[in-house]
Amino acid sequence: MALIALAADKGAPGVTTAAVALGAVWPRPVLVAECDLAGGDLVHRLPGEQGLLDPGKGLLSLATSARRGLRPEQIAPHTQRLNGGLDVLVGLTNAEQAAGMTWLWNPLGRSFAILPGVDVIADCGRLGPHTALVDLLREADMVVLVTHASVDHVAHLRERIAALSADLPKQRAHLGVIVIADPRGFRDAISEVERIIVAAKLPATVLGGLAFDPKGAHMLRGPWGGRLDKSLLIRSARELAVNLLRRPVLESRNVPAGPPRHPTVTSAPPPRAQTGPQPVQRPAQGAPPIGSRGQAPQGSGHAVPPSGPHTGPQQVLGEPPRGR
Repeated sequence: MALIALAADKGAPGVTTAAVALGAVWPRPVLVAECDLAGGDLVHRLPGEQGLLDPGKGLLSLATSARRGLRPEQIAPHTQRLNGGLDVLVGLTNAEQAAGMTWLWNPLGRSFAILPGVDVIADCGRLGPHTALVDLLREADMVVLVTHASVDHVAHLRERIAALSADLPKQRAHLGVIVIADPRGFRDAISEVERIIVAAKLPATVLGGLAFDPKGAHMLRGPWGGRLDKSLLIRSARELAVNLLRRPVLESRNVPAGPPRHPTVTSAPPPRAQTGPQPVQRPAQGAPPIGSRGQAPQGSGHAVPPSGPHTGPQQVLGEPPRGR
């Protein structure tokens, strides 16, 4: 369906965590793909459904099989499933491998963008000047830059937005920004970054934020649900996912799916008085091999957070301004 490329400028602050957190709560079928030229981190950070992730099964094995051309249907056999139920395409093991794979990024981007019935969140890591990943970014429906709300990060962000806007096709140059912010000043941090971007007349939109939550990021390594579901990271990721999918460029790429091939999420009517976001849903055994983590039939627990006032601990996040 849609390709959303996440990246950053200096230091790639939290791009992988942002990609996994968004994938964990994405309301549509989704695949998280590690495309960082410096090498992937998932095999070192997160356990697979059957134990350790296999570093040899992923982008590297896909590239080997795609020497004579890459088609979307070739991707699924090279994906793996995290312990939490999210499908991933693990990245390269080191930067040296990327040097010999510059040919891959354009066909990979095209295949991601037309993958039937599945959105792809691509973790592109840090973008440097003249990056080979620009061939993948040109195929993306949205390129989203991750930044912290600090002077140095925002300064680098401004330069990267200007560079990318020149590199991306005008008809597809949908640039967005995600702000990683301290929960204590969450809303103010997002608003300040937005003010700077608007004042500089940069062609990018602030889409929302993710809570800076090291404990929540660490809990991604364990069972999903329970404490992780209540973490500031996941609660903010859920609201951010809703904001992203409200963007016309992504909304238009939503291909209505029929009944799920397997009951990955239990259908239930939404609660009448819900002020906080819904819990992370865990897939049932025997789920489809790719993208099924996010597949939720209508009436399931993936509900848009209500627009009424937030109460209790949700206020610590600060409600992101509406309409982003």
